[in-house]
Amino acid sequence: MTETAPNKGPVKGVIIAAPSSGSGKTVVTLGILAHLKAQGVSVASMKSGPDYIDPAFHARATERPCFNADNWALRAESLEAAVATAGQDADLVVCEGVMGLFDGATINEGSTANIAQLTGWPVILVVDSRSQGASAAALVKGFDSFRKNVNIAGVIFNRVGSERHQRVIREAMKEGAPHIPILGMIPMETGLELPSRHLGLVQAVEHSGIANLMRRAGMVIGKHVDTQALQNLAKPWNVSGEVRPLRPLGQRIAVAKDEAFAFAYPMVLQGWQNQGAELSFFSPLDDEAPRADADAVFLPGGYPELHAYRLSSAEIFMSGLRDAAKRGAIVYGECGGYMVLGRGMQDADGTTHAMAGLLQLGTSFEKRKLHLGYRRVVSIAETPLGPVHSRYRGHEFHYATVTSEGPGANLFEAQDADNAKLGRMGLVNNNVFGSFIHLIDRETKF
Repeated sequence: MTETAPNKGPVKGVIIAAPSSGSGKTVVTLGILAHLKAQGVSVASMKSGPDYIDPAFHARATERPCFNADNWALRAESLEAAVATAGQDADLVVCEGVMGLFDGATINEGSTANIAQLTGWPVILVVDSRSQGASAAALVKGFDSFRKNVNIAGVIFNRVGSERHQRVIREAMKEGAPHIPILGMIPMETGLELPSRHLGLVQAVEHSGIANLMRRAGMVIGKHVDTQALQNLAKPWNVSGEVRPLRPLGQRIAVAKDEAFAFAYPMVLQGWQNQGAELSFFSPLDDEAPRADADAVFLPGGYPELHAYRLSSAEIFMSGLRDAAKRGAIVYGECGGYMVLGRGMQDADGTTHAMAGLLQLGTSFEKRKLHLGYRRVVSIAETPLGPVHSRYRGHEFHYATVTSEGPGANLFEAQDADNAKLGRMGLVNNNVFGSFIHLIDRETKF
């Protein structure tokens, strides 16, 4: 394996958080990133929690990979390495929060507030001002006093109405939270909404107007937010390390990458490269096969259920996948990738489409059920990721249901974040394996 010098040094950052989901923090974050980049600031980004959709939007704004910051799913050294890598050669790291500021895997783990506490980075609270005036200031005061070791250093009021509305909020802030500066008041703006579907936002790669949206969001932020004051609030965190969350699947890993297979964590891919693996990319939707010299194939999650007919008809892709398995290459699928390794996939209309048939698995998107949450998993089969009893942390997020699973050996024993047992998950068939779990980091040593 190729050894490289670890990243090291102080990384200056701020956290963009909100009282709840739906406050507009993603668009505000994208606007901040786009504006700062346009001003010549070397800006990087991170995303709190296990999200894999928002980071793709961040990457479009910064033209840099966006790593996740997650103190539940990541070991302490992995989190530090992620920050060190994200902040390398950057003037500023802007970290977008997840859900509400204090919401996480448990009361004390996995929240944006936990990241703020660990990093020492100040929190900029984005408050949706619709349908409230002075109460918006009361909300800010309450969040500021809830946990002493979380520094709410500024507030951006979003979706503000009239001039009178602005005046009421400013006067209330002077009375209730005078020590917290108002960094901006963003008026109601049409055309800045991000479309969504069952797993969250429509992917950045699918958004035809993404460049115009970024540009407009940047202009709105530049006009209504004091971004220089925001930068001045940033605090450094001295970190070092090189991301290596998971063992590489092989030396030459072919990674599926398109609209159907877009949910690969950048930190996992970077970690494989840091350990000497060579990555190549191919598009199943364009009927491309993995490279013939690949000794491993990775099918990440995504939206294969929306492209079931096209995937089923992709003969070059399916033949290439089966040939890779036949010649002994490792073939690994997560979530949507796991579904494609199965025998068949039922779409939303109830039509079953033939898949690769490398695992004894049938899935359905017609019979939907939400599976969502952090997962602790223990390997009950030896794979290139690690021996039996290897422990990992990950995330599950899908609506597909299993119509048949097996016969065959299972891959994991699983628990949720509250340690409730979820039973066995996934399948292993010699050199082919997968599950619905998106692995984020390991708990045990290589």
